[in-house]
Amino acid sequence: MSDNELGAFLRSRREAVTPGEVGLPAGPRRRTPGLRRAELATLSGVSVDYLTRLEQGRDRHPSPQILAALADALRLSPDERVQLRNLAKAASGVDVLCPGAVPPERRVRPTMRALLDRLDSTPAVLLNRLGDIVAHTSSYERLAGPIGLLDGEPPNQIRFVFTDERARAAYPDWDRVADERVAALRAGSSPNDPYFAHLVDELTVLAGAPFTRRLQAPPTPPRRTGVERLVHPEVGELRLAYETLDSEGQRLVVHLPADDATSAALDHLDRRPGALHAVRG
Repeated sequence: MSDNELGAFLRSRREAVTPGEVGLPAGPRRRTPGLRRAELATLSGVSVDYLTRLEQGRDRHPSPQILAALADALRLSPDERVQLRNLAKAASGVDVLCPGAVPPERRVRPTMRALLDRLDSTPAVLLNRLGDIVAHTSSYERLAGPIGLLDGEPPNQIRFVFTDERARAAYPDWDRVADERVAALRAGSSPNDPYFAHLVDELTVLAGAPFTRRLQAPPTPPRRTGVERLVHPEVGELRLAYETLDSEGQRLVVHLPADDATSAALDHLDRRPGALHAVRG
């Protein structure tokens, strides 16, 4: 293997993109397959000199913002974005979190476990400050599992929304949900939190502009209550009213049916007729 895998990957992707794919004229005398360095530099906002150093392996520490800009300009697929990030991590040799930082809470206190047991017929989920799913009721598993939200180790709400292609089909109001997930992430973490920064770096590369645009916007407080639409593969579209309760660095989000059709659909999923009544207003 080459000791410049990152540079080789960037060059191969640049040469695989045609000018027409990015709205540039092909011109009659093109010798370079794909894009010229100067063209990619213009599209990504990265200098030609820096792009040259990256491709030649003379710079091995591109920032997440530069990686995201290059990924957007090169029209990288989600899998290619993952590969780009992994190659950049390998090239830099740096992927260490500050040892003195307090990690996000993943323990479930006995009292919280008892509360979740009492709520077992209700879709409820316990999240930490990064949006990791720490615990959930069996009703939530029947609701979220089939759409892919519980995949991952650990499963993470914000990572699912921005990096899993199934999320846009699951959330008809994807833009609104994405806004809310970023608002909750920002509200729960400090910019000096290295675990927050680590997740931001990851999503900056993997998700690109849809994530970074929201992260760079003026902060807004997350909604603690509201109604969210979710399309379930077995029972169709659901309207779920939710309430958020804060608890020692974690959030408990409880979902209830917002209309009679959703109430009947949740009963069908749980095989418990009449377990949940619609909540309106």
